Amino acid sequence: MNFKPLYDNVLVKRVEAKNQTTSGLYIPTSAQEKPQQAKVVAVGPGKANKDGSLQPLAVSENDIVLFGKYSGHELKLDGDDYIILKETDILAIVS
Repeated sequence: MNFKPLYDNVLVKRVEAKNQTTSGLYIPTSAQEKPQQAKVVAVGPGKANKDGSLQPLAVSENDIVLFGKYSGHELKLDGDDYIILKETDILAIVS
């Protein structure tokens, strides 16, 4: 895949949700919520300032991030599901 986001856009792939609770119960796929955690796949060069310079992004490739439930735009690339987010849609980096 050759995909490069523009400006302050970030391409992420959702982290797989657990299908078992801590007590051992299995959750069917139809009842699972989509996870709000994702791995950063690609980042744009940065946000454009008024003077034309680019401000680098706070996230980088392979970071695990948290994002809002209804944030971003879902798309399919090479048969896989991805989400494009603005950097401001990302709530935190999980270490």
